[in-house]
Amino acid sequence: MENQEKLYQTAFALAMFTIIYNIAEGLISTYLGFEDESLALFGFGTDSFIEVISGLGIAHMILRIQKNPDSNRDNFERTALRITGVAFYLLVAGLVVSSVYNIWTGHKPLTTFWGVIISAISILIMWILVWWKRKVGRQLNSAPILADANCTLVCVYMSIILLVSSGVYEIFKIPYIDSIGTLGLAYFAFSEGKECFEKARTNKHCGCTE
Repeated sequence: MENQEKLYQTAFALAMFTIIYNIAEGLISTYLGFEDESLALFGFGTDSFIEVISGLGIAHMILRIQKNPDSNRDNFERTALRITGVAFYLLVAGLVVSSVYNIWTGHKPLTTFWGVIISAISILIMWILVWWKRKVGRQLNSAPILADANCTLVCVYMSIILLVSSGVYEIFKIPYIDSIGTLGLAYFAFSEGKECFEKARTNKHCGCTE
């Protein structure tokens, strides 16, 4: 029982770290994305802020299942999911419109150097979080925690898209690659938004695959 309590404390600590990291990543990415005129980096940072809302719901979920592992999703979590879903859809609309506009006008970022650096750091940290959350989830035999770990993989995928688009542009200066990378981010943001609304309507866990 004591070991179980420590595992739940670890799960909660990981959730809080994810929230704090996303706040920092969002602030840095949106600032540098704006300064460097990199839509992909700016969109990546905006996504990080939305992940903070989702993270609050996850932290609350951990406290709930710690008290009652068999309990269902409550109103706080459902509300957080709906807010997160709306925010993702708004982000998708903004990213798609901005990407099309940039392609139409031939706009290019000043540099995507920071996109490469930030995405590389994010991939490393998110992979560690995925591994650690899965470890705790397996030890607790907790489907919700394992589902959260699998959903963290989406952040890894988005970081990879940012890394590739930023890296290719920085090396080869291929036109529109930043906007194409932004559309890739929009695809994953749409998927996350859709899943948020599905989870808000039911008690099923994250549909992300391992």
